[in-house]
Amino acid sequence: MKLRHILPLLLVLAVPAFADEAAIHVVDAKSRPTAPGGTGVVYMVVTNHGAADDDLTGLSTPIADKAEIHRTSTENGIMHMDPVADLPVKANGSVTFAPGGLHVMLTGLKQPLKLGDSFPLTLNFAKAGAVSVTVSVEKIKAGPAKPMADMPGMKM
Repeated sequence: MKLRHILPLLLVLAVPAFADEAAIHVVDAKSRPTAPGGTGVVYMVVTNHGAADDDLTGLSTPIADKAEIHRTSTENGIMHMDPVADLPVKANGSVTFAPGGLHVMLTGLKQPLKLGDSFPLTLNFAKAGAVSVTVSVEKIKAGPAKPMADMPGMKM
């Protein structure tokens, strides 16, 4: 078989290997400034453009000892923050990390996060592998606040 016949075959066989890597896209990765000794947070939107579901299995960054997925929820009027081991990202679907819901918790920060800074974050997926993004440190609104009188357990 001649090289001109083999080369197109090799390209066809290589495409599926690259397809999974390109399936995951992360946009709008941002974090808030922190005080010395504080804990950081990352918000973003993760989209799976692939035809198969994938799972976000872990995160890492050189600026913190630990990066974990957490979910904020309210149960019986009490706010909870619980770690999430693996996060499914459905095929052709998105997962939004935002204040009051899913977020990345950064503990053991090596230095405070300052407005205008940026840092790398690596997301590890079961199928797509490692996806690296740059997180920008900026002002982030916490979302719509409830009046104190509307919160369970609060009397005004």
